[in-house]
Amino acid sequence: MNNTKDIATVCGWIDHPVADRGIHLADEVDGWDYCSYPDLADLTRRMATILRERGLQPGEGVCVVMPTGFTAIAAFYGVWAAGGVFTPVSPPLLGGMDQYIVHVAAILDQAQPRLLVTSPDLAHLVQTAVDAQSDARSEIVVVDPDVLRSAPPIDELITPTEAALLQFTSGSTGIPRGVRISWANLATNIDIISRLVRWEDGDAMASWLPLYHDMGLVGTFLADVTKQGNLYLMRPDQFVRNPLRWLRAMQHAQHTASPSFALGYAAHRVRPEDLEGVDLSGWRTLAVGSEPIDVSDLQQFYDLTAPAGFPMEAFTLAYGLAEATLLVTSSHRGEPITALQIDSTTLRVGERVDILDESPIDPGFALDGGGWVTGLGYSTPEARVRIVDEDGAPLPDGTLGEVVVAGDSVSAGYHAVDDGHTFVGGELYTADSGFLWKGQLFVLGRLGTSLKVRGRSVFMEDVESRLLSE
Repeated sequence: MNNTKDIATVCGWIDHPVADRGIHLADEVDGWDYCSYPDLADLTRRMATILRERGLQPGEGVCVVMPTGFTAIAAFYGVWAAGGVFTPVSPPLLGGMDQYIVHVAAILDQAQPRLLVTSPDLAHLVQTAVDAQSDARSEIVVVDPDVLRSAPPIDELITPTEAALLQFTSGSTGIPRGVRISWANLATNIDIISRLVRWEDGDAMASWLPLYHDMGLVGTFLADVTKQGNLYLMRPDQFVRNPLRWLRAMQHAQHTASPSFALGYAAHRVRPEDLEGVDLSGWRTLAVGSEPIDVSDLQQFYDLTAPAGFPMEAFTLAYGLAEATLLVTSSHRGEPITALQIDSTTLRVGERVDILDESPIDPGFALDGGGWVTGLGYSTPEARVRIVDEDGAPLPDGTLGEVVVAGDSVSAGYHAVDDGHTFVGGELYTADSGFLWKGQLFVLGRLGTSLKVRGRSVFMEDVESRLLSE
């Protein structure tokens, strides 16, 4: 299959970098280190040379385990420039090193990469994970900024194969599984995202999301770099310590993304007086995903940021998952987000959802009582959603069932795993429970984490929400 156009969409900036834009990387104080796109392209070519000299052949896999930084970014694109298939792997978070090693070893067992690129400070942990594999084959390549800059840049980029990315799921509900993302999947989804945010030449993005997760990798990082916008990039731990820094970065950017809980966290950590003199009126898109979305998170965040100019219409609620590259549905720009109050005591798969109230989320919204769920938007031509019952039969609007996705962003399947019921006939059976209402998608939780109580479905997400509200 000819991937030339799709590869050019994602990687064309390497051959034609824009001189006056680049990536601003949060430092350890309160400033930003900067690297222009021409310099990043040079680092990418140098990384590709290192990988080729270590024997990487087109189509072979490379896992990258590095903290967010310019060397990691060069490694991401360097894998592609050398013709490899890229797999991002999370660096360790605080604590839980034994569990982390088991997690990485499980990824390596499935991915079986030819090379594993890491930084000097993580080399010992990565070696331990390699040793924990049942069939260790990966060669570790330790790269620091000095090693990278000493390598000569590769002259010509190697033509990659059909697969671009092996994106592993979080493994929160079991063993992580690698999703095979093609260049066409990636280019299509980036185009959907660009249309969603109404990207204009010269726009900028700010993000603290991890680069090893689909929302951070595809939704902010790749979507921005593909367009060569200025990117203000923080590590997740920097956001946790100081969420105000992310808000201040949005004075220079128009677009960002966040899970719902992080908005509530920022609202609790940042004081209104901290935003004095901060201008957020240029903020055009805040894509909120990682369902379920808590209405109170949106309310508290808006109450905090509205006096600084944050516009309600910037809220863009979305649904997505790694198996569909990322984005599947989104709310319509310029239209109020819809919230429904449902009777959760009557939920049963295959039956109509009892809707008690319907309300737009607008500047004056204040939703009382429980049971509110937010709409996650509408299908696009490239990502179509339908709801089916337990036998796979289609269900009408307002009926609870499983969310099924079709379209050009849907992956070809899992790597080295064939469960036989997730990817069927070109469609993705998500195991997410939800319903359509007036064409808009509402997601309630995972079918695998729900309980049957007197015939009705009780979702763990709903139980957790109720416990936290007590």
